[in-house]
Amino acid sequence: MNSLKVSVDKKKLEKTAYVLKCVAHPVRISIIDLLEQQDQLTVSQLQEVLGIEQSLLSHHLTNMRDKGIVETRREGKHVFYFLTDTTISNIIDCIKGCKTVR
Repeated sequence: MNSLKVSVDKKKLEKTAYVLKCVAHPVRISIIDLLEQQDQLTVSQLQEVLGIEQSLLSHHLTNMRDKGIVETRREGKHVFYFLTDTTISNIIDCIKGCKTVR
């Protein structure tokens, strides 16, 4: 019998799980969708579209920033949020496109 020789990059898998856990929330997926459409938005703009309290939105954005999913850019008194990597958007789009299995 042949021996199976496979390689698993545990660090990459751990990072992937880390990011997926972070985005596994409807508000965070919505934030990613909006930032994919507009490139960058302020907290006020995000809050207006999402219709959630500013404190809750800030909590989600801080979590996403800590995980490296979004980053900020300051322009005067405005802070703009943007995606650091659109790969996560591709993954979310792929999941949305999957058929539901019953």
